[in-house]
Amino acid sequence: MSESPHILVVDDEEHLAIGIKFNLEAEGFKVSTASNGPEALGLLDSVEQPVDLIVLDIMMPGMSGYEVCEQLRASGKFMPVLMLSARTLSEDKTRGFEVGANQYLVKPFELEELLARIKNLLSQHRQQVDVIKPELTEFEFGDAKINFKTHEAHFDGDSVKLTQLQLKMLKYFFEHEGEVIPRSEILEQVWELPGHVNTRAPDQVLRQLRKAFEPDPANPVYFLTIRDAGYRFVKGD
Repeated sequence: MSESPHILVVDDEEHLAIGIKFNLEAEGFKVSTASNGPEALGLLDSVEQPVDLIVLDIMMPGMSGYEVCEQLRASGKFMPVLMLSARTLSEDKTRGFEVGANQYLVKPFELEELLARIKNLLSQHRQQVDVIKPELTEFEFGDAKINFKTHEAHFDGDSVKLTQLQLKMLKYFFEHEGEVIPRSEILEQVWELPGHVNTRAPDQVLRQLRKAFEPDPANPVYFLTIRDAGYRFVKGD
């Protein structure tokens, strides 16, 4: 019998963390809690059962959720992260995605939506782990080399650090090489958000990929924006 997914809830509001823990355990999940960033990062390396997903509050004293997520991804941990915040500005959501969050849920939220998002993220993550195509384990274009199995990337011989979100967007581009991909499709398939959401996050990540892999980011030849249509990745010769 397989173990239930292990979820880490990180929130300095004890009553909220306890409430989320109680409801997740009622759904059959194993749940651990942490009240701050350093405690959460330390717990990830000490728990007997690996953490499968993190519910992470943004506004915490000392170390924000943004910083926790950034350190998490920099250390090579790629489990899904669902960020929680009372902030509703698009730039707050964009920053969350930039540091590697998978989804962003605004407080106050309905329990049903939290549960649905957690189950969806766990399912999506399992599929990504299980169905990595052999031909996409490694991918090369121009002077760039990407290894999706080890999460390593190089450009012109130098190592490039990528967030999980950047890797996910790269993989989607590679799988649809040459195709014009609408923004709504990118939001749905990469960000796992409704296609109508108003956010500049895809453009932000596209700029980051150009900076990392284009010889001249101001004049891209691989990662293209197609006006009024979407995006297109061209491998070239």
